[in-house]
Amino acid sequence: MNLLVFTHILGVIWGNIINLQKDWQLVWHDEFDGDQLDYTKWGIEVNALGGGNNELQLYTDYPSNVRVESGNLILEARSDSPSLMGTKRKYSSGRIRTKNRGDWKYCYLEIKAKLPAGRGMWPAIWMLPTDDKYGTWPLSGEIDIVELDGAQPNRAHGTIHYGDKWPHNQSSGKEFVLEKGSFSDTYHVFAIRWEKDLIRWYMDGECYHTQTRWNTSSASFPAPFDQRFHLLLNLAVGGNMVDDPDSSTQFPQQMLIDYVRVYQRK
Repeated sequence: MNLLVFTHILGVIWGNIINLQKDWQLVWHDEFDGDQLDYTKWGIEVNALGGGNNELQLYTDYPSNVRVESGNLILEARSDSPSLMGTKRKYSSGRIRTKNRGDWKYCYLEIKAKLPAGRGMWPAIWMLPTDDKYGTWPLSGEIDIVELDGAQPNRAHGTIHYGDKWPHNQSSGKEFVLEKGSFSDTYHVFAIRWEKDLIRWYMDGECYHTQTRWNTSSASFPAPFDQRFHLLLNLAVGGNMVDDPDSSTQFPQQMLIDYVRVYQRK
């Protein structure tokens, strides 16, 4: 990359930071600086439902799967044959959400995280509607800030889901591919800017996708993305998007979150 191109990119990123400080205010955040999860901000999901995606893990509230340590939230997937609610699986992992603790309609939301690599790993940072105003999924929408197939750890996906009930549901988005390395090598900042008639995805300050068209069979545009949503963080094992783990997959695997910050317009 020549100096002129680098200077231009740096200017764009710096301009985004200045605009964020000028036009938006911080309304909710968690820096994970303590030694335990803040339950005024997060709830831990405990279930053996497979996430509705044929996932292979049990989600638990065990410290081995969900904990705050060394300035990070750690969601850890383990091959430990857990048993829960009369169900036994090969893997355990963690999933948390802000529902009824942090719910927003339109925001700039950013998360600094380090994602795991390995076949069968499916980390996700995403949003669901708190009230399902327009009906069950996907009539009320879903916003995927980032998700990743651990077998392709240099490729991150930003997506929205909407439309009509399955099998007439729709999705659209874009993939971001790192030029070097993978998302497991170091931390990256994943963000969305969500306003009335657009959703933009950012990677380390760079906007890589803008969505201005969506629909739901239950109401007119800008539905379903005109209601309050909450944030979910989880590390799934297997499922519809990824292959199952194999002998090459090492456990435990960790998804590390340094911070979560939510801004809204002043």
